[in-house]
Amino acid sequence: MRRMKRPQGAFAISIALVAILGWIGSAPAQLYPSRPITMIVPYPAGGLFDALARILAEPMRGALAQTVVIENVGGAGGSIAVGRVARAAPDGYTVAIGSAEQFVVNAAIYSLPYDVVTDFEPVALLISGPILIVTKTAVPATNLKELMAWLKANHAQVVQGHNGSGGAQHLCGVDVMCPSPASSVAMVQSGLLRAYAVTEGTRLASAPDIPTVDEAGFPQLHISVWGGLFVPKGTPKSVIAKLNAAAATALADPAVRRQLANIGQEVVPREQQTPEALAAVQKADIEKWWPIIKAANIKAE
Repeated sequence: MRRMKRPQGAFAISIALVAILGWIGSAPAQLYPSRPITMIVPYPAGGLFDALARILAEPMRGALAQTVVIENVGGAGGSIAVGRVARAAPDGYTVAIGSAEQFVVNAAIYSLPYDVVTDFEPVALLISGPILIVTKTAVPATNLKELMAWLKANHAQVVQGHNGSGGAQHLCGVDVMCPSPASSVAMVQSGLLRAYAVTEGTRLASAPDIPTVDEAGFPQLHISVWGGLFVPKGTPKSVIAKLNAAAATALADPAVRRQLANIGQEVVPREQQTPEALAAVQKADIEKWWPIIKAANIKAE
């Protein structure tokens, strides 16, 4: 009888060891996040995505119980910043906040050391909003149709302003500035710029006097700037779920929604704030813009 007890005891001990080792092995994922998270913004401070990141950082900190550190990494249309995220450890501590400019357009105009689809995991679709069509006040056109006619007649000497080759502001049109509302509404309202239209079917709450492109006679000119969170490929699903939940909590905050509305941005509905929805938007934009960019021979110049 004594000989029989020894293997039973050894078996019990082995089961206990397996359970303990299994718990230890799973502990890091259960404890995420255990240190600050860095959110990489692919633009200098002061623009739309810098503002978006800073609006979200504090409510996300509350949801994650960890500080969200904002780091601005500009250059090469945001590809430097996104490349850094692609090379980061897939542990949820380095997150990219970006748009179609970084995760769609750059792949068509730059030679990138990463793949905008296969090297990242989508986390959450955050916002979607239009851009504005504006000029300096010296331009004689008073509406969008007049502006288009003036541009055609003066294309040889008209200069276009934009924030990077191939970005949404660049793709908006020829020889016309198309900034985000966040960086231009105040200048329009103070009389420094003239606004012609909002590139979607509804007017901005922050600038209700600016007509839509539909009202201005160009309903085909809908261009939206979406924003989303991405992490490196291979990041655990449980970590992505925690980041997604924190982003959704932040976007549900009435104060956050007011701040975003003030800079002309609309929070997407809760059912669209998912990794799947972000992946679908990215895929749709790739199918739409890559052929246009290549046909127009747009280069990173």
